[in-house]
Amino acid sequence: MNLLLAEVAQATQRLAAAGVPSPRFDAEELAAHVHNVRRSQLHTVQDADFDARYWEAVARREAREPLQHITGRAFFRYLELEVGPGVFVPRPETESVVEWAIDAVRDMDVAEPLVVDLCSGSGAIALALAQELPRSVVHAFELDEGALPYTRRNIEASPDRARVTLHEGDATRAFEDERAWDGRFDLVISNPPYIPLTEWEYVAPEARDHDPQMSLFSGEDGLHTIRGIERVAARLLRPGGAVVIEHADTQGGQVPWIFNEEAGWTDTADHRDLNNRPRFTTARKASL
Repeated sequence: MNLLLAEVAQATQRLAAAGVPSPRFDAEELAAHVHNVRRSQLHTVQDADFDARYWEAVARREAREPLQHITGRAFFRYLELEVGPGVFVPRPETESVVEWAIDAVRDMDVAEPLVVDLCSGSGAIALALAQELPRSVVHAFELDEGALPYTRRNIEASPDRARVTLHEGDATRAFEDERAWDGRFDLVISNPPYIPLTEWEYVAPEARDHDPQMSLFSGEDGLHTIRGIERVAARLLRPGGAVVIEHADTQGGQVPWIFNEEAGWTDTADHRDLNNRPRFTTARKASL
């Protein structure tokens, strides 16, 4: 075992004691970041090349600063995104939401699908859809001034940037002053804020203390933004168009009721993520 791997083993113990959910992975990822190698190449770092800044990075993670803030990057499906303080870090569970959306759009057999991503954050969802639906046209809405620089940079760095348009504005009022977009979209997708304000103390430190509050909390029951997005989706979607919206695993019995038949929705269903937890609701706009 070389020096770096020995230090990684010690770092793993420290991170585990601090309550970090994936201590070994994080210790290795930080080592790879500091030494500018892949995790699979840690054993190739010579003892003389060990960088003591590794322990500075470990101390930050030990204090529950998000791993992605320390490395400055987040991986989402096939994307590598720039992230940091001020923007919501995309989570693996959201990949299931995007996968459903991609399948739904492909089943529509539309030549150039028109998609809108509401509460875009880092741009993870919008860019994943643009990448995996190569003829799609994607609009992304983000309001938070702290998040917008990351959204812009990630879009500008994407080879699909010509098909992604960023709008600075409130997702619950998307295209409100441009009614020519009404009834044109094939897909509305969102990972909105959905945590009830009353649940603040139960949120993991990485999110509670580092993610933007605007991206986390949404009213007393956590459903305020979702209700607003339902109204926007009803206006923007064409008949037969689909909406998919992420929610907390405790809201699987609530969100589907927002997308009800009386409001013009059909085929409403709730879905579980890879951990078998209720994670997102889908529905289709009823035909006229």
